[in-house]
Amino acid sequence: MTASRRNPRRTLFRGAFAAGSALLLAGCGLLGSGPPAPVAGEGASRGRSGGGEAASDKAHDVVLFALGLVETGYRFGGKNPEAGLDCSGMVSYVFEKAAGLKLSGSASDIARKGRPVPADKIRPGDLVFFNTRNRAYSHVGIYIGDGRFVHAPSSQGKVRTENLRSGWFSARFEEARTYLN
Repeated sequence: MTASRRNPRRTLFRGAFAAGSALLLAGCGLLGSGPPAPVAGEGASRGRSGGGEAASDKAHDVVLFALGLVETGYRFGGKNPEAGLDCSGMVSYVFEKAAGLKLSGSASDIARKGRPVPADKIRPGDLVFFNTRNRAYSHVGIYIGDGRFVHAPSSQGKVRTENLRSGWFSARFEEARTYLN
């Protein structure tokens, strides 16, 4: 099935499945109910001010929504799951639907917004930026915790999760930025 023929019910099912899976894992104690486990050397607190629980709820919604898009087809310039998504289109779509926040433009455009986050203080819902085309901020993904992020790479043609610490992504990491508080 091509991305342009994607069934909206299937997309909704994927989102519900991801949310249900997260609830099941949380109930089993596999996903903590408190702050996420730090990335190597990550501190327990980032020192962000304001937002508090509302920002945490939005971050949780962003993560679940992003996970619901895993396996969605890639399309350069794509801005919705039915037609396919590219990295910035995926981020824009997720943040608008899950958090009511409009982030538009390229990865580089999105990077100009938000606040920088030290690499050891990245939290779920933050955006992670990479230099993948010998150009700063040429790729973006959504950090989901435990050193992993969701992104829409052109290679292998589908939204997927990756390890932020993998040699390839680690070597190309630019910075993380927060948008939810």
